[in-house]
Amino acid sequence: MSRVLLVLGKDLRVLRRSPLLLSLLVAYPLLVAALVGLVAGYGSSKPRVALVDEDHLPAVVRVGGENFRINDAIREVGKNVHLLRMSSGEAGRALRAGRVVATLTVPPGFLNDLKSGIASPNLVYETTKGGISTRVTQQLQALVYSLNRHLQRAYVGTDLHYVQLILNGGNATFVGRKYHVLGLERMHTLLLTLPKSRARDQVAQFSRIAGVALGFTGSLLASTANPIGLERAPEKSRSSLLSAQVQAYALGLTITFLALLLAAGALAAERDENAVGRLVRGLVSLGELIWAKVALAAIVALALGLAIALVFGAIVEIGGVVGGEPWARLPLLAVGLVLAGAALGALGALLGALARESRTASLVAVLVVMPIVFVGLIPAQVVPVAGWISDALPFAHAVRYFSSSLYDARPWATVARELAWLAGLGAIFGAGARLAARRLLA
Repeated sequence: MSRVLLVLGKDLRVLRRSPLLLSLLVAYPLLVAALVGLVAGYGSSKPRVALVDEDHLPAVVRVGGENFRINDAIREVGKNVHLLRMSSGEAGRALRAGRVVATLTVPPGFLNDLKSGIASPNLVYETTKGGISTRVTQQLQALVYSLNRHLQRAYVGTDLHYVQLILNGGNATFVGRKYHVLGLERMHTLLLTLPKSRARDQVAQFSRIAGVALGFTGSLLASTANPIGLERAPEKSRSSLLSAQVQAYALGLTITFLALLLAAGALAAERDENAVGRLVRGLVSLGELIWAKVALAAIVALALGLAIALVFGAIVEIGGVVGGEPWARLPLLAVGLVLAGAALGALGALLGALARESRTASLVAVLVVMPIVFVGLIPAQVVPVAGWISDALPFAHAVRYFSSSLYDARPWATVARELAWLAGLGAIFGAGARLAARRLLA
């Protein structure tokens, strides 16, 4: 062990004497992690939708006896999509060119159907194929739902007006024609003036019961229109850029890049400097040399991972967000950082032994990092093969460990499972690196 520590101390001194290289090694994966976060944020941003108004909607529409600003309502409920007003031809070209992901058309006759209350007018939409078309459809459905919520008050008011006419009587206009309605109350009064008979009493009783029942129509219509409400609690929460998932991916990506590159480059550099032969003949064995590079990757992963966790925690504290602070979970996180760094370092040592030269090893490590990371980002439910491949690499297991150890209420089952995976993969890659290290003596 003392000989392993000697080699490890030498590698750490080399890093300390190269502050520019060390800074680049730290800054590059953090930059990539930020770019991944921005791409993920773009995936949840508002899609661009072309709005085509072929019915020339006015600023104010009278629906159900109330003035309704339909354009303002569209702008208000279109918070989940970015609406761009276009002509039909412009919208078609923009959709084909990919400048918008969907078109939403107000067809001719829409306003007349809306005012009549007899037929339900339809908005027509068209989306691009594949991609986020399903998500855009959901957003447009939410937009129409919100419009309906705005309109239902006017319709409920109109329905109640008709109910009051049936109860109390009066003049009404329906589909352009005027009517005089007698009303149940006046009908009941008139019935009582007729000669008494069983038929008269039955009709009078019906009018009285119907009047009582219709008296509850207002509350029934209101509850039918809004059977379930949704209220947002006024609590602070962290933004998506500070979420547990983003933090876990930032930790995983950063230590994956550093551990692979450092272990691969450091091992291959021993051959470039003609030090492998001298080391193996007297100071250390090939296995101990591999252990030293694995330990280097684990130490760097621990130091940088804890620094990232502390920065995230400090930002959360400054933002006044309650919950998710990492302080109590740092020891558990540290265990995962060490083991994940060691497993990735073993994989890096294997790459360095196979590449033999430090420049080739560094290039191979950089080329390997991105596929490892992005395969781990693909959900297994979407592409099962990607899930199988990611299970054979340390990145996905490290991300699951970090997320669970920091934020799960009961992380122990996940932590134990992912630790077992990382230990097993580290042992396999370490054994492979030990066998491949013989190439360095050639």
